[in-house]
Amino acid sequence: MVQTTLYFGLNRPHGPALSGQEWQSFVDRQVTPRFKQGLSVFDARGQWLGHEGQLVRENSKALVLIHMPGTASEGDIEALRTSYKQQFSQDSVMRVDAPVCVAF
Repeated sequence: MVQTTLYFGLNRPHGPALSGQEWQSFVDRQVTPRFKQGLSVFDARGQWLGHEGQLVRENSKALVLIHMPGTASEGDIEALRTSYKQQFSQDSVMRVDAPVCVAF
């Protein structure tokens, strides 16, 4: 299987950071319908060098998905990334994929 971790920044370029209610609404409306078999969400704190060489820190959510490789899951993951960027004015949603061996 594949483990995909998506990192969603919670700061907006203009306006307040996303609220817990806004995040949960995104999960309920966009994530859960695409990944009904399960998912995990963790609070995260990211940092990187901004455009002007200054350190930028941001609260984030890490979404972990375990899924079969293939076109269907690929399309669903990219739809999540696109939807989040558009809905919350984000430049990016970081994606990390790794092959995993899973047992339940």
